[in-house]
Amino acid sequence: MKVGIVGAGASGMMAAVTAAEYGASVILFEKNDRVGRKILATGNGKCNLGNLDFGMDKYYCEDKEKLQRMFSLFSVEDTIAFFKKNGMLVKNKNGYLYPYSEQASTVLDIFRKILEKQNITIITESEITKACYHQKQNCFTVESRAGNFKLDRLILSCGSTAGGKKKESFKGMQIAESFGHSVNRAVPGLVQLRSSDGFIKGMAGVRVQAGLKLFADDRLISEEQGELQLTEYGISGIPVFQFSREAGYMLLEGKRVFVNINFLPDYEEREFKEMISRRFDSMKDAALEEFLLGMVNKKINTALMKHKGLKPQQPIGELGLEGLLKFMSDYQCLTVHIDSTNGMENAQVCAGGIDFKEVDERLQSTKQKGLYLTGELLDIDGKCGGYNLQWAWSSGYIAGRSAASKEDIK
Repeated sequence: MKVGIVGAGASGMMAAVTAAEYGASVILFEKNDRVGRKILATGNGKCNLGNLDFGMDKYYCEDKEKLQRMFSLFSVEDTIAFFKKNGMLVKNKNGYLYPYSEQASTVLDIFRKILEKQNITIITESEITKACYHQKQNCFTVESRAGNFKLDRLILSCGSTAGGKKKESFKGMQIAESFGHSVNRAVPGLVQLRSSDGFIKGMAGVRVQAGLKLFADDRLISEEQGELQLTEYGISGIPVFQFSREAGYMLLEGKRVFVNINFLPDYEEREFKEMISRRFDSMKDAALEEFLLGMVNKKINTALMKHKGLKPQQPIGELGLEGLLKFMSDYQCLTVHIDSTNGMENAQVCAGGIDFKEVDERLQSTKQKGLYLTGELLDIDGKCGGYNLQWAWSSGYIAGRSAASKEDIK
């Protein structure tokens, strides 16, 4: 069985080594000059390769029951076992899984070793420009800069444009469409959000533990908590990434999107007001700047005073308790209006892609027998925390095993 795999990213390499393990002759095509380029950037260079806190709530998918059955074929535990079997120690950091070296290059080196050991043919700098199936010859042909190839089975593991260069060519979706697949509209996932609110720039560079609520047309969409990063252009950090794909789709629909930030999430509203009242009683002669000292980062204080037209040296007695509470309400509910997401080149994943209904549970295309699709090419994406790489490992394994099967394709 000759299996061709288009794309040597995480799912493509896993598909290749699995298909070879199950007896197939494998050709792995990669448009870049080396395999696994994106892996090197994952997890800030440490490669968060999975997570023990696993569940379908970590994924965006139309059919989570079907997805759950797929993960039962290659689970988080199987991921750990795979890497350990191939010589890599795995570190558990509060459920987040990393190579023990905490170097993404270790994961890539492991795959390179296996690919070489299994005599898998790797053809780099060979972007596939066309692929088709010949009914009479019962085979696929792919056309590339490296030549034309005949294959018994074909796996598309092309990934997406997420994290790529602007205007970088991407043929994966087009090839899938040429076989009759439909593409659900894509938006950047796990990406920063942009805002033109003037006060944001004054807070740039601050990192703070905060609670965040995403709204679209005054409807609460999602809640997150964690380290918020304030930037020149808007907001970033893991809690922002977690709901960025939802913000992206809401913006596409023309909805009014905004995020409410709570800079003091450890305080209930009543506790917060009581704390402000006690401080007011004991600091009635203090300037506003002094009153705010020690609550949150000084840049936040300065930006919010300017936003409300207040002066740092203004005595809090002039504001009165009621005026002070009104001003301080922004510390627990600062509204940031969202204009857009950052572009796909800044995204860690792509939301959208080939409709998940158009593959069966072996990841074989329902449009073309012998064709398989994996990873980000499908309309499945996970939250931060290793969940997208887990989908890459699982989908690559399933497709590789299925494509190598000598049984008749159903």
